[in-house]
Amino acid sequence: MSRRALLQGAAVAAAAIAGQAAAQTAIDEVITAPRRGNWDDQFDAKASRTVAGVTSNTPMLSPNNFIYIQQAITDYQTIVANGGWPQVNPSIKLKIGANDPSVQQLRQRLMISGDLPRSAGMSSSFDSYVDGAVKRFQARHGLPEDGVLGEFTLKALNVSADTRLMQLNVNQQRLQAMMSKPLENRYIVVNIPAAYVEAVEGDRVALRNTAIVGRISRPSPTLDSKVSDVILNPYWTSPRSIVEKDIVPMMQKDPTYLKRNSIRLIDGNGQEVAPETIDWFAPKAPNLMFRQDPGKINAMSSTKINFPSPDGVYMHDTPTQGLFNKLMRFESSGCVRVQNVRDLVVWLLKNTPGWSRQEIERVIATRVNTPIPLADEIGVHWVYISAWSAKDNIVQFRDDIYELDGNAQLALQTNIGVEQVGGSVEEDILPQ
Repeated sequence: MSRRALLQGAAVAAAAIAGQAAAQTAIDEVITAPRRGNWDDQFDAKASRTVAGVTSNTPMLSPNNFIYIQQAITDYQTIVANGGWPQVNPSIKLKIGANDPSVQQLRQRLMISGDLPRSAGMSSSFDSYVDGAVKRFQARHGLPEDGVLGEFTLKALNVSADTRLMQLNVNQQRLQAMMSKPLENRYIVVNIPAAYVEAVEGDRVALRNTAIVGRISRPSPTLDSKVSDVILNPYWTSPRSIVEKDIVPMMQKDPTYLKRNSIRLIDGNGQEVAPETIDWFAPKAPNLMFRQDPGKINAMSSTKINFPSPDGVYMHDTPTQGLFNKLMRFESSGCVRVQNVRDLVVWLLKNTPGWSRQEIERVIATRVNTPIPLADEIGVHWVYISAWSAKDNIVQFRDDIYELDGNAQLALQTNIGVEQVGGSVEEDILPQ
């Protein structure tokens, strides 16, 4: 290629890039124009960032959050003093594009709680301003951010301001009690009502994982402990309550149940006992250990995270990952199942020599039971916080699933049959 041709090609490319840049600048100017009419693309462009802005890298137990929740209480006291917010009673399903007089109630409701700018006006049209505000509200309440006023969004909207103020006051007291204790530099927090796990290091959230926690009849306890070890390819030993309530009835119906699920019977001398030698219709369940071998169908799947606990609870993996996609993740018998638990294990073991991600994966693939003591001190704290603020003017609420906040209206999801758990059970719910 000649030098002239090369320079001509470079000039054409430069002109194309400049043209693209100019076009993008023109688009940006249109998007950020201050006046855009009723259907505001400027707000559309910012809606996803607004929802993302609800989350924070500040840990739930950070000392800063106590200041934020105090400010939230002051703000909600003002809202209550001014008469609270209106109830939203739509005659149609409200979502973007809808037009109904109840949208004006919705706008007023969202303006008072700070989710919708007052400049959005009081139109009866469910426009992009309202759509973005509803998504922000849903994000603050742990609901799917779809912009649609479904059953749970509507219920959360119609919790009165004075009830939310009461919830903030109750949780301020909980946070105050927790913050009186010193926290480790590295620790794990399980927030039970939010059903998620935070891995915290240096007062910053390093990881946040979705969790499944105890159902109403078998709630997860609050606790403070320290991680003792991580077990790759764990055995699962059934609690006595599950043996009596679940396993024995299953064996009465299907004598192959234990074999199909790789569960062995072990006596006090460590010897295996054949299931066919047991009278499964006896008045009492056999006084034996029911232990499931490591493997894909193991109730804890690849991983168990151990720590001392008076209730004998722990954290673990699960073979039924689909449960993490559910809105209501209150389905265990007290233990906590962690989504993407291997990411958490890598974080836990990062200061323990010899345990890189690659080595962890290699050992899991062997299906050999492998306990790993931790080299450093990592705290574990299971807390019950249903209202908090980790950012100024961003108040988060969750359903009071165990009805501990003092108002039954706050347990919004308990009427959906959280107790009606079927299918495969894990550390606490049996495989079928």
